[in-house]
Amino acid sequence: MRKTLILAALLAAAPVAASAADLSYTYVEGGATQVRINDDFLDDPHAGGGYLRGSFAIAEQVNVFGGYSRVSKSYGLGDGARIKYELGQPELGIGYHMNLSDRVDFTTDIAWLRLNAEAKYSEPGYSERIKDHTNAGRATLGIRGTPSPRTEAWVKAGVIDGSDLDTEFVGVLGGQVKFNKTWGLVAEAQWINDISQYSFGVRASF
Repeated sequence: MRKTLILAALLAAAPVAASAADLSYTYVEGGATQVRINDDFLDDPHAGGGYLRGSFAIAEQVNVFGGYSRVSKSYGLGDGARIKYELGQPELGIGYHMNLSDRVDFTTDIAWLRLNAEAKYSEPGYSERIKDHTNAGRATLGIRGTPSPRTEAWVKAGVIDGSDLDTEFVGVLGGQVKFNKTWGLVAEAQWINDISQYSFGVRASF
């Protein structure tokens, strides 16, 4: 939380030429993503894949958003045997934003998400698939601003809770470098307990 407050203070204090009114809450983006688990016993396993998400402003200060990400990892076990793990995550939510200054917006959102886990074991002449899922809710508060005319940055903190999950802290840090009014490169990191997710993609804002 201390790092979040420091980042928020730096962002709010940064001199900028653009205004928060230039921030678009209608966009689509997609790219690559990686999920990593901080576990020394398992040698910090990770899985890579892709994601697609978007947001649409339905009112001056309200937007709806949704997305889907999927990562996978395969391991060879010898003698032709393999095991493949997959994790898919759809989400839907609604957000609210409010100007704090001419360069910074306060943001808050709530979302439903579903974690779909699947493991497939295969060997010559035999295969088996196991699936499981859990539903969860997430709520965050944060700020989003424009450090320069061609950059954006955002930081959020909140909680996630679900039927098969304990309440956990969520932290998000992201940014965008704009090529023009429409196109930009985005990068984002999200932390939930010992799990971190890193995404890098292209965004089209409208």
